[in-house]
Amino acid sequence: MSRLAIMKAVLGPVLRLMFRPRVEGAENVPGTGPVILAGNHLTFIDSMIMPICLDRQVFFIGKDEYVKGKGLKGRLMAWFFTSTGMIPVDRDGGRGGVAALMTGRRVLEEGKIFSIYPEGTRSPDGRLYRGRTGIARLTLMTGAPVVPFAMIGTDKIQPGGAGIPRPGRVTVRFGEPMEFSRYEGMDRDRYVLRAVTDSVMAEVMRLSGQEYVDMYATKAKEAA
Repeated sequence: MSRLAIMKAVLGPVLRLMFRPRVEGAENVPGTGPVILAGNHLTFIDSMIMPICLDRQVFFIGKDEYVKGKGLKGRLMAWFFTSTGMIPVDRDGGRGGVAALMTGRRVLEEGKIFSIYPEGTRSPDGRLYRGRTGIARLTLMTGAPVVPFAMIGTDKIQPGGAGIPRPGRVTVRFGEPMEFSRYEGMDRDRYVLRAVTDSVMAEVMRLSGQEYVDMYATKAKEAA
């Protein structure tokens, strides 16, 4: 039995009992081949709840500090995060964004699912912020379809994105696949990258029902 199967068998029932996720549109996620999942990011547990809603394994980028802990606790955390599909990357360095992009490209070229939060960080106030163009680069470089998704209610069960989440009901909503083959070979055109990113974020907004803010979440946090 794989580590993912073990994690789903052990952790899945606990998460389902605590958060009772209502899954909508899971059939929109292709059963085979490379897929990019692009969604909103409200709180830390988004990356724990969404993957258990799909049969296929979901890979995503996480801070490498999550797997660098010492002692038994550190080893257990590293086992947990890597088992759930997290790929540790040093995102604080000058080339963190490039490393994350290349990691996503490798996952997709292997025919797997790669999940990304285009906002780049958790929303500071529950609104949806401007997407960064890494999502557009990935789909144009690999040809993988983008399936937008929305996490709804996770900010209510884990306010502020930290601390122990409380039981509650959440919804995970997947939209129809989006493909951008008409822009093939234009992954260096910044206008195309922005247009693709904005179209994905428009779908995420429609699915989530969030208010949209045309600025980066990191800027909003700095200004707070």
